[in-house]
Amino acid sequence: MYLVLTAMLALNVSTDILNGFVMVDDSLFSSISATEERNANMYKSFEQQKDDKPEKYAIPYEEAMAMKQKSDSLFSYIAKFKRDMAVIAIGEEKVSQHNYTTGYAVRGLAGTSNLDVTGQYGIVEGNGEKLRIRIEEYRDFLLSILAKDQNPMNQAEIHKMRDQFNMLFSCDSLYNNHEQKMDSWVNGMFDGMVLNATITVLSKMQNDIRATEGQMIQYLMGNADAMDLRVNKLQAYVIPKSDYVMRGAKYSAKIILAAIDSTQRPEYYIGDQRINDEGLYEVVAAGSGLKKYNGKIGVLSSTGEMDYLPFEGSYTVGEPTATISNLDMNIMYRGFDNKFSVSVPGVSNDKVSVSATGASVSRSGGNWVVKPGEGAKEVKLTVTANMDGKNQTMGTNTYKVKALPKPSSFFVAGGESKSEGFISKKNLLSGDAYVEASYGPDGILNLPWRITGFDVIVGSNTKHSDSGKLSEEQKSMIKNLPSGTQVTLGTIRAVGPDGKQQQLNAIPLRLK
Repeated sequence: MYLVLTAMLALNVSTDILNGFVMVDDSLFSSISATEERNANMYKSFEQQKDDKPEKYAIPYEEAMAMKQKSDSLFSYIAKFKRDMAVIAIGEEKVSQHNYTTGYAVRGLAGTSNLDVTGQYGIVEGNGEKLRIRIEEYRDFLLSILAKDQNPMNQAEIHKMRDQFNMLFSCDSLYNNHEQKMDSWVNGMFDGMVLNATITVLSKMQNDIRATEGQMIQYLMGNADAMDLRVNKLQAYVIPKSDYVMRGAKYSAKIILAAIDSTQRPEYYIGDQRINDEGLYEVVAAGSGLKKYNGKIGVLSSTGEMDYLPFEGSYTVGEPTATISNLDMNIMYRGFDNKFSVSVPGVSNDKVSVSATGASVSRSGGNWVVKPGEGAKEVKLTVTANMDGKNQTMGTNTYKVKALPKPSSFFVAGGESKSEGFISKKNLLSGDAYVEASYGPDGILNLPWRITGFDVIVGSNTKHSDSGKLSEEQKSMIKNLPSGTQVTLGTIRAVGPDGKQQQLNAIPLRLK
């Protein structure tokens, strides 16, 4: 049996980790702002091309505007979703004050470690299901645009984009860490989730929406020029695989022309350094924050000379973060299987591993079991994740190791549990009466202690039992006792889950 401490679950995630979620969320907003600026420039260029050549660009421009409306609608809905949860958690006044001070409703908002709000708002009130429907509608809208393109030369690119959109906006079943089973997308997203983490995941979804929007703008613009034999106006763009990268992970970006002559092979440069002919830019992320780069694309002009088109790009590098949540307590107990739930945002559970100093670690279903060594006073847990084939340390935490506390002894009979006081002879001698060891109704632990023996003491007479129930000798001694007699249950011994025996407090009783 595992330790359960429901009332203190919100304290199981450290302040540093909660602050880490706030930092990641803030970094995502920086990435979103950079992507929105890039998208705005592309929309402006697209509009200019539509005005110059309406016969060529009017229809794809209208599709781009419809896509923009869908993207803005889902983006705003998620923003309201996050704000509504924050209001429930900390109140309208604090959220409004934060919005007045920073210009954002929830960006960088602290104090949202609540574990109940996400389930209440997302599951009980049905808002998670509404969000799921809107996400799937947005994905289906994007796929419907791609389905119109029957150009054989575009099918490979369309196939990749279709797979990408199905992955980014998938609402398939998720693993529910709280219930330890596969569950619906709604339950997996919102059941037992820390509000900070949920806000960060939703911000990541908003970042995906803006990145996808940019990719679709480039696709629609490029598709309008796809059948041109020659190009008289070129635009250089950067298509990142992801705008947000963990430190130590790889950043990948595709540098392309919106429309090209297929008979030419452009030259791609980062700064003044030429890269591969495919325009694939990769660099190992180092340091945290917004990273910018620039370069140029060289294409052969009609005069036979190289024309160079400049471009700029950016990506955000975030610090590695991990959630280490002790489902039992904020400490570990020696000789006991302490249960932990460990997850890393954006990384599947099969790519996450846990190691420890001063303890053994094993996986149990979707959780981890940590058993401190006999002489350990502290245990340090380290969480690593496999990122692109490389193990990356995501976070560490240190826990104090304590011996299991001694429980109290109680006599249970007739639906009552007594540690002292008056008792009827009938209840004392009933067949279902027994001695138990527990931490009482107000205790924070619930562990299986086993009574190995106790004595019944009446005056100078003592009778023994080798279990938690009265022996026949003890019952015979009690049967003829008059009312008011003191009956003491003493020398009570019990063995806990750590295998160690403890002698517990005596139980003084008086017959009614």
